Formats: sequence, C-alpha cells, structure tokens
Amino acid sequence: MDWKGLEGLLSGVNKYSTGFGRIWLALVFVFRVMVFVVAAERVWSDDQKDFDCNTLMPGCANACYNYTFPISHIRLWALQLIFVTCPSFMVVMHVWYREDRERKYRAKHGDGVRLYNNPGQKHGGLWWTYFLSLFFKTGIEVLFLYLLHYIYANFDMPRKVTCDMWPCQHNVDCYISRPTEKRIFTYFMVGASAVCIVLNICEIFYLMAMRALRRSHRGNMAARKKTCGEPYCTDCSLPMATYTPAKEMKPE
Repeated sequence: MDWKGLEGLLSGVNKYSTGFGRIWLALVFVFRVMVFVVAAERVWSDDQKDFDCNTLMPGCANACYNYTFPISHIRLWALQLIFVTCPSFMVVMHVWYREDRERKYRAKHGDGVRLYNNPGQKHGGLWWTYFLSLFFKTGIEVLFLYLLHYIYANFDMPRKVTCDMWPCQHNVDCYISRPTEKRIFTYFMVGASAVCIVLNICEIFYLMAMRALRRSHRGNMAARKKTCGEPYCTDCSLPMATYTPAKEMKPE
C-alpha cells in the first residue's frame, strides 16, 4: 500500500469516528508512530552490537543477549501498532461496503430511492462494528502491555544484568547500552498506550449513553404519537383550545 492509500484510510477513520476516536487517532499516529519511527528505532539500533559482557567465551554474549531481550521492544511495538489500528480500518471497510450497496441500489431502482439515509451513520450493523472495534483495540493494548510487563519486569531497563546461560561457564555480567534513553522511551510508549486505553473506554461508555438516549427519545415519540392518535403529532402535552359557540343574540 502506498502513502496515498494509507492517507485515504486514515481520513476515512477520522471521518467516521467520534471526538474520542479522533483524539485516539491523533495520539496513535502523531505521538506513538512518529516517536517510534523517528527516535525509538535509533535508540535501539545498536542494541546487540553494544551489549558487552565480561567474558570471551564463544556464544556466551549472544546467549545472554537472547536471555535479556527475548523480544525486541521495537518489534513488539511495531506489532502492537499494526494490530491496534486494524479494528479502525474494519469500520472504514464496513462504510465502503454500505456505500457500494447504496450505489448498486440506486442503479437498480433510480437515483431518487435511497437504501441508507447516511451510509456513515453509526446505526445497525455499523454501530456494532464500531463498538466491537473499540473492544478489540482495548484488548490488544492491554495484551501488549501485559507482555511487555511480563518480559521486562516493571518496564525497567537496568544498566547491568547477570547471566548464567549455557555456554557461559559461570555468572557473567553484561552491560546494556543507553539504558536511560531506553527506559525513558519505554515509559513514554507505555504511558501513551495507557492513555489510548482510557480513551477507548470513554468512547465505549459514550456510545452506550448515546444509544440509550436515542432509544429513550424514540420511545417518548412513540408514546406521544399513540396518545395523540395522529401520525405527525409533535407535542400533545399542551392543552388544546376548545371552540365554544357564542350564544345567539335574541332580537329585542
């Protein structure tokens, strides 16, 4: 996919998102992706090359490096960013599917007939697609945070690690390059992920509240129509003025 196609997808995600979704999109692609591409990759570029151990045993340094970094932060974050953005593209694909159905329906029945009032309006199946995408994004964020916390205890980046993996014949001290920079970027990415989780949860409650309000409004309108007995009654709570004929004047 070229940059033009990616730009089209992102503009579609921004167009069909709520306010919380637009903030989430800006946070992901401005703070997380840009920091990942511009700075984080450079900090971890010399990871294995400058991983020094106080031993000359062949293969010991590589074994200790694999023990200390079973999964690279960069690759883990790259997978996280890929998986966490896929559910949003599902919403765009659903809207495109609706628009395609709308075009085919108009071509068959005429331009004056509409299948959807607004293909991008979050009602019916599209609402559920959007709602489930938020759950998927939240679950993916939580899963990757748990993996990072499980692999690297408390998201820490120590200066020195002690290793006794084979083929090391004794405890070996190894030193990580740029530990402070790596710790700062790790905390930044973890904090950004936590903020995205909060935004997703807020958007879930927002969608549920708006759906409940719409249902309540439709219920009130149906009750008013039933009470008034007219299909286009707007407000029957006001007392209607009754016409009282005037008394006939008797001629004097």
